[in-house]
Amino acid sequence: MTTRRELILADIATRLASAPSIGAPVYRSRVTPMARGETPAVIVEPVQDSASQPVIPKLDWMLTVRVSVIVRASIPDQAADSILQAIHTKMTADLTLSGLAYDVQPTSTAWEFVESDVPTGMITYDFMVLYRTALQDLTQE
Repeated sequence: MTTRRELILADIATRLASAPSIGAPVYRSRVTPMARGETPAVIVEPVQDSASQPVIPKLDWMLTVRVSVIVRASIPDQAADSILQAIHTKMTADLTLSGLAYDVQPTSTAWEFVESDVPTGMITYDFMVLYRTALQDLTQE
């Protein structure tokens, strides 16, 4: 069976890919470089997942999910702005992620710029996804 973590990541990628307002392909944990013609692009990847045990026999998890936007433009942060707004709208429209989580919280945004023939920007938008699993089974709540 698939863990709740994987179901959450798949739900986020599907949710973002189905939003026409994003206007960019969405990848899961892509590690290969982006060719010029592949941008703008959005990458969804897990960063960290930590657990606590406030109720036995359950685990409460805090999953940090990074949604990165890669753009090439003379002002990359400006070019990415509407994509970031669309991501924010989709991520906060259903804070349970189709019942897989009990909250989604935006936590930080960071900008990185790379000099190239066309300036490139990678803007990362992190979300904390709070969810619960059984103590001995990561597929069950």
